[in-house]
Amino acid sequence: MKEERPIPGCVEKWDFNWLLHRATQRVGAAFAEEVTKYGVSVRGQLILQALASDEAHRTQLKLGAMLGLDKTTLTSELDKLERAGLVVRVPDPNDRRVRTPVITDRGIEVRKQATDALAEIERAYRARFTDDEMQIIRRALISLADGEAPVHGSCM
Repeated sequence: MKEERPIPGCVEKWDFNWLLHRATQRVGAAFAEEVTKYGVSVRGQLILQALASDEAHRTQLKLGAMLGLDKTTLTSELDKLERAGLVVRVPDPNDRRVRTPVITDRGIEVRKQATDALAEIERAYRARFTDDEMQIIRRALISLADGEAPVHGSCM
């Protein structure tokens, strides 16, 4: 196991919450830098992932709730994805106020390319740890993510 050492300039922040936040910033920045090469944001990629899953035909409202994205953020991301030809929004035949985002063939292609690239970044981060350490980290993060307290704000 590596020796714990304070990050220069942040000794006073050397606590659990700060470490989780800082790790998220580092990994998130690497993901964001990579995914922009495919013309989408991390949120956009998250939306494409959800739309490419087996649970197709979610309304915008259901998609936002599933992803933890508020209406304004989701609409903005869908607008960008739609302009890029990666998503179309189909009106509901029973309620013209309801739209169902659908991933396009081009969206499927971009999602796959970006997912593969992001998997390489994840592998590089995971390579810092043994398999046993990764199992412990994964169990710990799942335990922290699964709680009774309400989760506020966007997932991204």
